[in-house]
Amino acid sequence: MGLLDLEKHFAFYGAYHSNPINIAIHIIFVWPIVFTALLLLYPASPIYDLSQLGFPRTITLDGVLRLDVGFAVTVAYALFYICLDKKSGFVAALMCFACWVGSSVLAVRLGPSLAVKVGLASQLLCWTGQFLGHGLFEKRAPALLDNLAQAFLMAPFFVLLEILQMVFGYEPYPGFQARVNAKVESSIKEWREKKQMKNNKLT
Repeated sequence: MGLLDLEKHFAFYGAYHSNPINIAIHIIFVWPIVFTALLLLYPASPIYDLSQLGFPRTITLDGVLRLDVGFAVTVAYALFYICLDKKSGFVAALMCFACWVGSSVLAVRLGPSLAVKVGLASQLLCWTGQFLGHGLFEKRAPALLDNLAQAFLMAPFFVLLEILQMVFGYEPYPGFQARVNAKVESSIKEWREKKQMKNNKLT
């Protein structure tokens, strides 16, 4: 799978998220996972306060924003999404940076100990919701069990594109959704056939 092949990425992830209720659960929980992951990284990974590098304290929110692992992850995700699709990728990048800023502010207000507790509790809640969505409604294991890195990279962008498509009818290019749907249906059909063959062998 090409690193920047949005169609294949989206089709892979979509094959694990075809049930409307499971999709809705992911829409609710995926971006909070991003936010709280950054919340957990803030107290654990100080590098440089941006104000120490000459940035005005008004820009750094009185020293709250800093160059750390959370910032590096945010930049990496933002650039990856923009490379996949400029328009929706730019929106995703803005959301990534909004999560970084918001989580940084919250981490400072909560303090290191409480920030970690809130982050872990939120992660537990969100991941539990997603696993229940797969078990109860999708009837299929999450994508991360087959491709961990791809699932973590694409989940936030997948959710955003789903919303943009449903609300605005957005497509990265004409025919994108139809091509992805065909790949998703083919992938699900193949998975069901393999599952049926496995069940037949067991019986």
